[in-house]
Amino acid sequence: MTFRKTTAVAGAFATAFAVFASSASAQTAPAAAAAPAPIRHGAAVPGVCFYSFERALASSEVGKAVAARINVIAKEVEVELSNEEKGLSTDIQGFDRARTTMTQDAAEQRASQLTIRRNALARKLDLRQRELQATRGKALDRIEQEMGSVVIATYQARGCSVLLTGSVVTGNPQMDITDQVVTGLNAKIKTLTFNRERLDTPAPAAPVAAAAPAPKPKP
Repeated sequence: MTFRKTTAVAGAFATAFAVFASSASAQTAPAAAAAPAPIRHGAAVPGVCFYSFERALASSEVGKAVAARINVIAKEVEVELSNEEKGLSTDIQGFDRARTTMTQDAAEQRASQLTIRRNALARKLDLRQRELQATRGKALDRIEQEMGSVVIATYQARGCSVLLTGSVVTGNPQMDITDQVVTGLNAKIKTLTFNRERLDTPAPAAPVAAAAPAPKPKP
């Protein structure tokens, strides 16, 4: 068996990190796009309002703070795995150069050790990807929870009867309450403090119920 550089692991991580980082940074740095043609809106419909969670998230102070924190955590993970990948790659190259001078048993033992390390790194890559996604999901759930009461208050203050929301909402700007939601959310919360979710920590063992005492024999 001949070893090569661990490009599969490195490439998988680079792709995964790029996808995750782009999804996090998209909140603060949307991709440039051609300006859409102006839309002529009809008259505002009384009582009908709409808002965009995505735009409120990207515009709010807490949304920007969460995006920045997630990018820091993702970078830490990138450095951690890149350093391990580089170390493993160096050892594999050294083994490829030295294997001709090794006995068959020694070469097979060394190859087995390197295979174990490579597989462990691949598992860690998968774990860190899931941890990053769990971290981002938990933070966004918290923002959505905080935003919920703000949306309700804004809805009531504007006298809305129907509220529309979604990733793409187009309508007369007079019916859009997103800016008011952002203002209310900024007044309520500006940042969140969190670390990377850990999915490799075993759950605490459930307490063992004490056995019931055996009944005493009747005299």
